[in-house]
Amino acid sequence: MFKLDSRLQQDTFDMGRFSLCRLLLLNDSRYTWFVLVPEREDITEIHQLSAAERALFWDESHRLSVWMTTAFAFDKLNLAALGNVVSQLHLHHVGRRVGDPAWPGPVWGHSPAVSYAEAVVNDIRQLVQRDLLAAP
Repeated sequence: MFKLDSRLQQDTFDMGRFSLCRLLLLNDSRYTWFVLVPEREDITEIHQLSAAERALFWDESHRLSVWMTTAFAFDKLNLAALGNVVSQLHLHHVGRRVGDPAWPGPVWGHSPAVSYAEAVVNDIRQLVQRDLLAAP
């Protein structure tokens, strides 16, 4: 049975589900930062997904990327599947802005996160549900 890694659970807000992946919002209001997690047990690498699951994984990543680019203003979209701290397969989608606190370097470990206000998380969740997850 699938179980979300405790660190992902602690550091994110659940935004909903695609067919394969759970969609999470990282709790750092300085960045537009979503995380896709395939709801498969004991998967740490993309190549461990079946061919059909890999296709669906990349399709869901594509849908998220296009939606993020349309819904939010940022200069560059970074994708990363590192897994050095959290081994459970997850793909980061980070919208970067010139002059953001970590620009032009990586966002990981740069400085402490700035938590979202609950009302902002609820607004983002409504956008996700209406404009991304409700779409075919």
